[in-house]
Order: sequence, then structure tokens, then C-alpha cells
Amino acid sequence: MKIEQSTRASLWIDLADRGWSFSRPTLVAGLLALTLSATASESESDARAINQVAGTWRMVSATLEADGRIEHPYGDNPQGMLVFTPDMHFVEVLTDGDTPRFASDARGGGSDEENSRAMASSIGFFGTYSVDEQGRFAGNRVKGATFPNWVGGVRTTKELQLRVEGERMYETFTRPDGGRFSAEFVRAR
Repeated sequence: MKIEQSTRASLWIDLADRGWSFSRPTLVAGLLALTLSATASESESDARAINQVAGTWRMVSATLEADGRIEHPYGDNPQGMLVFTPDMHFVEVLTDGDTPRFASDARGGGSDEENSRAMASSIGFFGTYSVDEQGRFAGNRVKGATFPNWVGGVRTTKELQLRVEGERMYETFTRPDGGRFSAEFVRAR
């Protein structure tokens, strides 16, 4: 960010060196814009520097509470990874580690039953995310998903909470139908 700020400042200096004259309001507006953009860049940089969720996380448990029942949507052997990049992108893939292999080795060659079981026991999606001033998860926007209805969705901390405690992260997602999905992740090393 410092390079970007010094580039902006040197632009003003170069213009002045080349004989450009600025009216006082233009000069004040330019300096104000430079200061505000530097402050915004530093604030954004600070939040990213303390980004609590950045990294790779491995799912170790998952439950779904709906209609008074507790289910295990990814079975007794949940497998999953959740990756948050420093440049504010994410990818999440969750599966049931015990989903039986298809009879066919050709992707797309599964029976209706095999395809239905695979779809019901897995999800993959990706997009962008944000953090607040303390580096805590603040929300995400889904850009692509194996469940197409999620594409374009924006989730705030009202629907999706991610809480980091040391090397563990806890996810709670309130589904549109009222069900409450909870997962526990450990930081991958």
C-alpha cells in the first residue's frame, strides 16, 4: 500500500514540476483525496493484516438442527476444506467421506440414485469475503456453487457466523428454511 500512496503523491509532484499550476480549491481537493485514499488503504491493509480467518481450515464435525432433530449432513466421517486467501477470496468444499463410489468411473455417468446421494451429501462454493476492523469475518458473496441457487448470494453475520478460537474455527449458518448448520474446523498445517 505504501508504494501505491507514494505513486499518488509523486504524480502531484511531477505535475507541479512540469509547470502545472493548481488553484487552491483544486490543490486542497487533491490533497484531501490523497489523504482519504491513503487512510482507506491503511485501514483495509490493517484489517487484512489481522485477518483472523485467512488460511486453510479442515472440517472435523458438522451438524444440522432442523425441526427439533439433529442430523449429520456429511455423515459420520465429514470431509471438508475451507480456504480464505489474503486477497479476500474463499473456497469451501464439504463432503461425506463415506459416500459410496459410483459404478461408473466417468464423471456424469452416475445413476439417478448415485447423483442424488452425491448432491445431497456435498457442497462446493467460492466467492469473496470481508473482515471487520478487528479482522473478524464480516460476510461473503457467493460467485459460484454446485448448488446454483446460492450463486449471487450475499451472507452477512446475521446468517453466517465464523468464530476463531486459537487453531479452531466454528461456523454457524442459518438456512433459509430455518435450519441451523454448525461445523467445526481446525487450522491445516
